[in-house]
Amino acid sequence: MIIESIEGKEMTEVRRGQGRPNPSTEACGKPMFIDHNLDEDPLKETEKLLSNRFAEDISQDQPHFLDGISKLNITESGVPSQLLVHGSLAFPLGFNPNLDCSVAGAHYGLGRVIVLSQDGLLFSSKLGHFLIKAIRWLKGDQKGRIGVTPKCEHLFHRLTNNGLNCSLESKLTPDMSVYCCTAYDDSEAKQILEFVAEGGGLLIGGQAWAWSHQNPTKSVLTDFAGNHILNPFGISILSQHVNNNLFDCPRPGQRSYHFRLAMAQFFEEVENKSGNFLRDWQEKLIRDYSAFLKISTGEIPIYDSVHRMLKKVIKKNKLPIVNNDKLLFKNFCSSTLLRLASELAHVRMDFTSEIYRLGYNTSILHSYSPAASINTEMNLTSHSKNGSLVQIGCHSDDLSEHSKTAREPVAVYQHYLDKRDNSISSLLGGLVYIIVPNGCSLGNTSVTFTGAVPAPYFILGKTSVKEWKNSILHHPVPWGELQAESIILTVPARNLQYLENPEPVLYLWNKMTEAIAKLGAKAHPFPRHERIVLDEQISHSGMHAGYPITGHLGTVDCLLSEDKIRKNGLWGPIHELGRNQQCSAWEFPQHTTEAICKLWPIYVHETVLNISRDHAHPALRFEERQRRLKEYQKNGASLSMWYDWTALETYLQLQEAFGWAPFIQVFEKYQQLSGVPEDNDRKMNMWVMKFSDQVQKNLVPFFKAWGWPVWEEVAAEIACLPEWKENPMKMYGMRITE
Repeated sequence: MIIESIEGKEMTEVRRGQGRPNPSTEACGKPMFIDHNLDEDPLKETEKLLSNRFAEDISQDQPHFLDGISKLNITESGVPSQLLVHGSLAFPLGFNPNLDCSVAGAHYGLGRVIVLSQDGLLFSSKLGHFLIKAIRWLKGDQKGRIGVTPKCEHLFHRLTNNGLNCSLESKLTPDMSVYCCTAYDDSEAKQILEFVAEGGGLLIGGQAWAWSHQNPTKSVLTDFAGNHILNPFGISILSQHVNNNLFDCPRPGQRSYHFRLAMAQFFEEVENKSGNFLRDWQEKLIRDYSAFLKISTGEIPIYDSVHRMLKKVIKKNKLPIVNNDKLLFKNFCSSTLLRLASELAHVRMDFTSEIYRLGYNTSILHSYSPAASINTEMNLTSHSKNGSLVQIGCHSDDLSEHSKTAREPVAVYQHYLDKRDNSISSLLGGLVYIIVPNGCSLGNTSVTFTGAVPAPYFILGKTSVKEWKNSILHHPVPWGELQAESIILTVPARNLQYLENPEPVLYLWNKMTEAIAKLGAKAHPFPRHERIVLDEQISHSGMHAGYPITGHLGTVDCLLSEDKIRKNGLWGPIHELGRNQQCSAWEFPQHTTEAICKLWPIYVHETVLNISRDHAHPALRFEERQRRLKEYQKNGASLSMWYDWTALETYLQLQEAFGWAPFIQVFEKYQQLSGVPEDNDRKMNMWVMKFSDQVQKNLVPFFKAWGWPVWEEVAAEIACLPEWKENPMKMYGMRITE
């Protein structure tokens, strides 16, 4: 049906019932693909492999279905998926500003295909004009009827109302000219492929993001039914969704994004600095290549050549070394080349070894001699049904959107353990983790790692100091970890070389996490260890919460030194651990997002480290607190100014009057609540009632003085409680409504 010419020679088509030449295809029996000599010059090879004639195809085809249509309105359907347009005879028909595609077409053999990335688009009234034109393009000069599956009955009525010869059909038949169906059933995949190859038209719609959520261990590119139909046409439905909005149609002669074209021009740019490759295409190219890698290359051998081409370009031009002295800049070819190489390394085990033999090192990689294998007993039951994962890398803090970076933007890779023997690879290397979902049944399982080496790892109460000094400390790898009862610290191994005895600092961490749990009315040890990971650069701020908490390498000594923690305190890490304790029921975004979490470092500094609050942080000095109160009073005690340290002052006044016990007790009560409202006004009134009841004082005047929207019915309910005569807001002369 098609010979794909990598030399780019023009070919002709004789379509069933249609004699118009077409420069894309030729009827020559079964589909076949011509590979090429991979020993040729990389640039010439690129031109042969990746140059495609989709621009010529679409310029001829556009008048049939895009005449007078500049935008595709997909606002009426459900949420669409993204489409990957990867075939040299496929072309996009609708782009959003991020170059995500929702509608695409293709030639295949003698036939034609139109794909919509949401089945609801098949019935959309806003796409009615486009759909009629698309059907007529798919039909061409063929005389057969248009077959529509019963699931697309609304489309059937639209087509018949426009004078098209249609019938509702449960199955594809050879005498049809066009077949219209959804992408959720692959039982006719082979018949559809043959139908199109022999000259039929296919209109198909469907999204894959819902299927992907329901099947997290499977690949949407190779396992989703719709892609069993569509992959050979050079179009695939992805798991990522797009907003249903207006999508721009490519104009005749316009230089439109296409994966094959982007790859060709990117390679040319790396080789010759041609200036033809658009920087705006780089992020899209990386996303598309990541998806493209998951298509089975065994089914489409020529796709394998794309990966071999990338390997040749990398070998010739080398990958950039990234550190504080050699920054990586977003949308520069060096950055894109590194990202593409990282994606290729995930699926090609030999590629990583090749790159390292060429001298590539990551920003903190040390040389070491890899061990043959490590056998470890682990308490887990790991198999595909429970969605267990293996992860390389200790955090997923993504720098892809940063304009410049001092490390590789993506430092983690996950792979589902979907079979007994799993091969995984990462260009960056890193610590290896087995991630087991909640509720997974546990048991002793032997896990063997081949091609990995031990990392420094000290577990308080299990690892002896002698073992640490004599062996573990000297494992020559980049990263190591220290584990206390409720926290794990991940730091560069070079910093652990100076820690001869980790026990004292880990015992202190036990006391600090115990205090964190106590204030939050939680059990200790935590059900799951908190984690703190330090790296060269993180996505935002000096340190941020999450799992794990991430921070900069400059704070590593503070985490590992008992003396420094007791002397200087540890505000940042405890602040982020406090943020992880925040509960939406007693948080009032955005007012308290940066406020209530600060109670935890204050509590830990005062109860564990014996550091008073005015010394724990400069913003808590008496004069600073006074200044903020006066400023707040001057501006009328409006909630529009009640944020961060100013909002914290409200809680500090309550704590200094009533102690820590009411907070612990109120937090515990909140854990037992259900049906907590979501809006701030109702949540703030609930807090007024709960805290007033806990301390047995009428706190309504206090909260009103702070500008809180206390309701009359709440004030009436609390009015029976004794007056809080020591209300600190009186002495500041702030507005108090009795």
